[in-house]
Amino acid sequence: MDAIRIRGNGPLRGTVRVSGAKNAALPILCATLLSDGASRLRNVPALRDIETTAALLRFLGRGVDVEAPIVDVAAGADVKPEAPYELVKQMRASVLVLGPLVARFGRAKVSLPGGCQIGARPIDQHLKGLEALGCRIHIERGYVIAEGPGGGGRLKGNEIYFDIPTVTGTENLMMAAALAKGRSTLVNCAREPEVEELGRVLNKMGAEVEGAGTDVIHIRGTERGELGPFDHAIIADRIEAGTYMVAAAIAEGGDVVLEGANLDDMEALVVKMRAAGVEVASEGQNVRVHRPGPLRAVNVTTAPHPGFPTDMQAQFLVLMCTARGESVISETIFENRFMHVPELQRMGASVALRGNTAVVQGVDKLYGASVMATDLRASASLVVAGLVAEDETEVRRVYHIDRGYEHIEQKLRSVGAKIERVRGAEA
Repeated sequence: MDAIRIRGNGPLRGTVRVSGAKNAALPILCATLLSDGASRLRNVPALRDIETTAALLRFLGRGVDVEAPIVDVAAGADVKPEAPYELVKQMRASVLVLGPLVARFGRAKVSLPGGCQIGARPIDQHLKGLEALGCRIHIERGYVIAEGPGGGGRLKGNEIYFDIPTVTGTENLMMAAALAKGRSTLVNCAREPEVEELGRVLNKMGAEVEGAGTDVIHIRGTERGELGPFDHAIIADRIEAGTYMVAAAIAEGGDVVLEGANLDDMEALVVKMRAAGVEVASEGQNVRVHRPGPLRAVNVTTAPHPGFPTDMQAQFLVLMCTARGESVISETIFENRFMHVPELQRMGASVALRGNTAVVQGVDKLYGASVMATDLRASASLVVAGLVAEDETEVRRVYHIDRGYEHIEQKLRSVGAKIERVRGAEA
């Protein structure tokens, strides 16, 4: 099992290219099931989650060629609408095949999902929405079995209200509604940029989607019962960009240009970075991050987009570990998303957990240690901590980080970090 070793050596300087957004690529790849044609997705990151999704599409019967940054999905109509546990357990986003399959083929059998252990992430909103479109749903031995009206007929448009905003739930129902008869209205939708990106692609495929990226989305199902193929380059990964933004700011004097980053997608994070004393500015198609002096303590509460993203909570907490004063980090999205805190405490961080809140007292320095990654974003936070820690830090179980960060050690090394991947390290 691989590990990543980092030796803290001062500020980062240079340019990092931001990869395409994993969380945009995954639902768009699943949307290829709505068409029999050949589709191409560009600017795709080389990640485990992309390979997992490709493997799932191949199992379902579609030919997929992954040569990052391009993924080609071959034409074909011979699809088996069953997604097994062995594939779905690896990644929660695999549940995104449920909506397209039942909408396109009238039935679907999809394993209940897996993924990072950061708390309960039920799919009840997905299932409630599909039932509103006419599906008959039942759970059998860990599988969701969904059938269209009359045992496999076409879905029917309806109004769907989400009890809470859910990104994958919104995306699943957008794809299902794109093939339903008539008009659907989704209310209390997730507003993430990745949802808006899926709406763009569905429209390219011939759907009629209005309002993606807002809390109300209107969709008129196509009359043909299928959509066309697409050729699309996805947006930059705002979470990867945010992670490198924190990495640039973790040591005083850091000065890094994030190539291809979009500040509009990171407004909540940028506000907090600036409040902490970090300079963040657009430079053409890029973003420059500079830390000119000491960090100031800042309070953060995670919230659905456009609030502060839960996927940046762990990284920002690390930034606050060496800020002057006390900061309070409140997590409102997932209940188990402070599993990185005990590992940071091993590095000398002063963090007290109080339920869903972490109280951080800034310290003068962090110290290298052997630490264990517990999930995707926690992995990134520990790597960032290692950049400023005295002596050597070894982050183990970095298979988590490979799910969401393309060549992280190479990118950090290109801006001056002393970082390496160790193959076959002990678990």
